Amino acid sequence: MTNDGWASTTTGTTGGAKADAAHVRTVSDRQQLVAALADPTDGAAKTVYIKGTIDGNVDDANKPMRCEDYATAGYTLDAYLKAYDPATFGRTKRPSGAPEEARAASQKKQAARVQLKVSPNTTIVGVDGARLVGVNLVVDQVDNVIIRNLTFVDAYDCFPQWDPTDGSQGNWNSQYDNISLYSATHVWIDHNAFGDGDHPDTKQPSYFARPYQIHDGQLDIAKASDLVTVSWNRFADHDKVMLIGSSDTATADAGKLNVTIHHNLFTGVGQRAPRVRFGKVDVYNNVYEIPSASGYTYSWGIGVEAKLYAENNVLRLGPGVAADRFIRAFNGKSVRAIGTLTDDGTKKASVDLLAAYNAASDPKLGDDVGWTPSLRVGVDDTDNLGMTVGKRAGPGAL
Repeated sequence: MTNDGWASTTTGTTGGAKADAAHVRTVSDRQQLVAALADPTDGAAKTVYIKGTIDGNVDDANKPMRCEDYATAGYTLDAYLKAYDPATFGRTKRPSGAPEEARAASQKKQAARVQLKVSPNTTIVGVDGARLVGVNLVVDQVDNVIIRNLTFVDAYDCFPQWDPTDGSQGNWNSQYDNISLYSATHVWIDHNAFGDGDHPDTKQPSYFARPYQIHDGQLDIAKASDLVTVSWNRFADHDKVMLIGSSDTATADAGKLNVTIHHNLFTGVGQRAPRVRFGKVDVYNNVYEIPSASGYTYSWGIGVEAKLYAENNVLRLGPGVAADRFIRAFNGKSVRAIGTLTDDGTKKASVDLLAAYNAASDPKLGDDVGWTPSLRVGVDDTDNLGMTVGKRAGPGAL
């Protein structure tokens, strides 16, 4: 992947390219996958091929586990709702006490099953339509990982937490991304698909007049992770897609979180495509399909010290979706957005997304992000980009 984004710089990203025959494995269930992802005692590079569908919510005998199987310490949703109803508990503090402790213990029990850690110098590749269902791959404090050609489905949290202090109305917050990067370096995420499967958040109920959201991100990059390329993936039908940097106060992220995002399809997603803090983030040649205003919040979130440089992206905006909604500022100061094309199916037109944002919003954003990307394999023009990305993004098109 010479010059292919931030993951190609310094030592580059090779994953398990140097794996010998003893460190190449094909797996088809959770237990095999856990063993294959473990760090070899000899520290050797390895390649893991995934075949078929692997479900994370199973026991050691591969028997399916339900949310009730994880519930512990007397947790029930009804008791939790009763304990923290804003009408009696209020909205000025976060839940504490026995019901919250039971929820957290239950969540911890599920996490032990669905969060699978990836060791360094690893390539994970899907074979013939491979799927990971209810799995959160965690790349934590390791270097040199490649994840390709997989479909990630429905990493749902059985035990979301209510936080009445989150926003003006409170929010339900869940754990588990499909892929989580924590203090990870040299990571390449390529030709995968991400979706919510059988449990879309749009079909969940509301409690305390807020959506009961059981999914977190599809791909989150946090805790000073660095040198990441996200290419040719398909992100679909999900709310919170990609968070780069998790806190305005995480000063250790400064100078890190350098990410390249190119030739991805974002279709029917609500927000965070991406939301950025601190990093130099190159967003080019992506396609954004936003079919309607319902469920849509924004696409590019400009957070504190964000340096997002966007070039030659295509927007397919449905009825009622105005270009001024595409960018949202979260204490950020600037964004560089050039060469953007809108395509409503009947006509194509260039659009200045920064000007559209500034015309509708205060405070205004500037266009100087302090850098110009160079780690690119080539920037395509936008005329046929929608067709190219539509055909080639996602698994099966390596």
